[in-house]
Amino acid sequence: MPEKSVPSFVGMTPSGDVELGRVQLAPEVLEVIIGIATNEVKGVASTQGNFATGVAEKFGKVVHGKGVKTEWSEDGLTIDVYCTIEYGYPVPSVAMEIQKQVRHAVYHMTSLETKEVNVHITGIQFETETV
Repeated sequence: MPEKSVPSFVGMTPSGDVELGRVQLAPEVLEVIIGIATNEVKGVASTQGNFATGVAEKFGKVVHGKGVKTEWSEDGLTIDVYCTIEYGYPVPSVAMEIQKQVRHAVYHMTSLETKEVNVHITGIQFETETV
């Protein structure tokens, strides 16, 4: 049985007559780009991670790709972002801005067109007062 190959996200063809080789982008790199773009949106408190990212962050590691899921199919690239927003920001506006920022960042850094950017709001963070 042939081994199943992992699809490369970017397979750029060089222009001109000279064959330079192929450029491949790992899915983890794409997730980091999406995570940073999401966290730059005003009103986003944090992205939703899992147990492993929570433990890594306890030890001081910054996990930029947490809360991001990507799926590559024949139709194109589908992105799911799971995040918490700050109290007081309108949910539809923040979600739409996340979609715009992610689409813009992915296109300008990788030249990939996205089919969908789905935003999942998993919670609202209220202001906490410190004494």
